[in-house]
Amino acid sequence: MTAFAPTVIRTDWTSQEVQALFAQPFNDLLFQAQTVHRANFDPNAVQVSTLLSIKTGACPEDCKYCPQSNRYDTGLEAEKLMEVEKVLAEARAAKASGTTRFCMGAAWRSPKKKDMPYVTAMVKGVKEMGLETCMTLGMLTGDQAAELADAGLDYYNHNLDTSPEFYGEIITTRTYQDRLGTLSNVRDAGIKVCSGGIVGMGESIKDRAGLLLQLANLPVQPESVPINMLVKVEGTPMAEVADLDPFDFIRTIAVARIMMPKSHVRLSAGRESMNEEMHALAYFAGANSIFYGEKLLTTPNPKANKDLELFDRLGIKPEERHVEHDDDAQSEALLGAVQQVENDRFFYDATA
Repeated sequence: MTAFAPTVIRTDWTSQEVQALFAQPFNDLLFQAQTVHRANFDPNAVQVSTLLSIKTGACPEDCKYCPQSNRYDTGLEAEKLMEVEKVLAEARAAKASGTTRFCMGAAWRSPKKKDMPYVTAMVKGVKEMGLETCMTLGMLTGDQAAELADAGLDYYNHNLDTSPEFYGEIITTRTYQDRLGTLSNVRDAGIKVCSGGIVGMGESIKDRAGLLLQLANLPVQPESVPINMLVKVEGTPMAEVADLDPFDFIRTIAVARIMMPKSHVRLSAGRESMNEEMHALAYFAGANSIFYGEKLLTTPNPKANKDLELFDRLGIKPEERHVEHDDDAQSEALLGAVQQVENDRFFYDATA
């Protein structure tokens, strides 16, 4: 294996190298991950994001883990695209609770032309609050990515989910190359990339290594790497998958930190089932970003006050973000963003 260099970004990892990282004794792996983490980040700061579902359910894709697919009966009721004003109200509340990044997710295969004025208005409004903005809307064309960039979008989330080899066992309605193409369009538009995957879907260690290999070997590594632990939802094909060993999850966090030393590694879905000790171990392994609040799109998430209480006990503080918008400029910009689409009444059936 190449000599250990905690601050060097590599995009030429091999499968053998990554599998060797996973195979290390647990303590050695965590020591290496913590060394990388300390060389690149404040070890006692965690970036805090809030995720809001702006359009829920009725997705035509067949992702076997997802309760939002219209192919599975999970009891989830489809909802229309949220009003712009309601999204902005949620963003204001999130900022007041300590969030520095506001993420908006819509259950689409890809946004339609009629959707774009609404989502760009949301981006502009949230941006003018002094929050970082993130969206996940499915696949994007180059033109759509450019439109979101012009609106001020900071991050776009589009996960690879798993390795190329295991991908066909999870999804058949879009290809791996479709996902890579969207990431390329986002990067070309000048938007930062948020991309990760899900563990605990029955994949092998080699598949976990393959996912991280794909992410780390992108031409530019993602700025944010969400590592999700499968949330098993009744009615989906993955409802009965065997539970993931918690140490296997922590190993994935640690290897992600080593391979992508300057990326924020985010604890995402699945945190509700993690105890405090597992959270603390994940932070030690290099996780330094979380989604904050009681819900991640359609699945539970720890309550915000529980996160803050644990932060206090561990001596962790939310990572700070500095903004330059004054209150008058913010109010004026928010009003402008809302007025752009107010004649359309903001609300329409996004499933039509």
